[in-house]
Amino acid sequence: MDEHLAQRNTSGDTRAQIILIVGVILLAINLRPALTAVGPVIGIIRNEIGFSNWSIAMLTSLPLVVFAIMSTVTPQLARKFKNERIIMFGLISLTIGIILRSTSTVILLLFGTLFIGVGIAICNVLIPGIIKQEFPTKLMLMTGVYSTVMGISATSASALSVPIAESLGLGWRISLLIWVIPAIIALIYLSFIIISKSKQSIKNQSVSEKATNIWKSPLAWKIAFFMGCHSLLFYIIISWLPEIFISFGLDKTTSGFLLSYLQLIGIPASLLIPLIANKLKSQAWLVVILNAFLILGLLLLLAYNGKVVYFISSALIGFSINGNFTLALLFLSIRSRDSNQATSLSGMAQTIGYTLAAFGPMIIGLIHDITFEWKIPLLILIFLGLCSSLLGLKVGQNRYVFNQD
Repeated sequence: MDEHLAQRNTSGDTRAQIILIVGVILLAINLRPALTAVGPVIGIIRNEIGFSNWSIAMLTSLPLVVFAIMSTVTPQLARKFKNERIIMFGLISLTIGIILRSTSTVILLLFGTLFIGVGIAICNVLIPGIIKQEFPTKLMLMTGVYSTVMGISATSASALSVPIAESLGLGWRISLLIWVIPAIIALIYLSFIIISKSKQSIKNQSVSEKATNIWKSPLAWKIAFFMGCHSLLFYIIISWLPEIFISFGLDKTTSGFLLSYLQLIGIPASLLIPLIANKLKSQAWLVVILNAFLILGLLLLLAYNGKVVYFISSALIGFSINGNFTLALLFLSIRSRDSNQATSLSGMAQTIGYTLAAFGPMIIGLIHDITFEWKIPLLILIFLGLCSSLLGLKVGQNRYVFNQD
């Protein structure tokens, strides 16, 4: 009878793990498309509504401001409510936001963008802690899966935006609205988990005193600025790289494809980097190598023209950005001792990271409005790559945000 009971418990644990894995995947699917779908059609939206380059960049910068605010609030909410209920609220906000942003009214477009930021920020902060708590022996694997799924969904959104808007003649509104479908699916799935009151549903623990003092950790600050560098790089690139390629003489479809190609190349990095990192005691030089790829790709864009160069540059940049972003997510887990510290570190890192990133696309748009060229923006990206390398030498070392319990 004991063996039979053990088998039933094992089966139940396996089923609960599968439920959680599917939940993480569904959440990951929704954390990029609402943002990356904008970049390829940002010029279309700008021309139709009549925004300038710096003001239209609010469609990508405004969510980042919300990310920064909500990243501070979310860990506090996690102390009082179950994670799945907070995430449910985030998915509802994301769904409403996508719908509002796809209307013809400018004010609703901006409010929709705000709601999207709230929804994504909540999930961004909580998932690293959930992975730390529910998959303690599979941190590298689950972080890789989580990051890879985000990469695939981001790539799909970038690739489909222009074809849906122009080739199918459905316009930019439908091109953005279509991404409400995976949000609704995730919402239904999570609702099923809550209603069924699964015994394996994600549970919160009280936040430890050290987790609440995360802002006093020097290493936590370095991780936060490391994430900030890559948030800046990612959102500047998805916002303006298609426009950069258009200024080089490419058409909108090819420019959008190159952005998708860049993100597609990054998907293998999301899978490989955690596996490589797992075999290393220190990930410091792994960060430096990844940033060397980024800097080389940007230098090629500055020095040479031609489709072959654009494809090579996009590949180098894409592999670097995804690889470093996956490492940033990984550091939230492996530099913390428990899920409480992971959630607090995630909230802090994303608050600082997205505060920095929020101004990136707008500043780059303003610089272009003033200079009418892309040389200075590309040099700024190279500088961020150098900063990331220096930070990587510190955050890549094998230690915790709190060295002693």
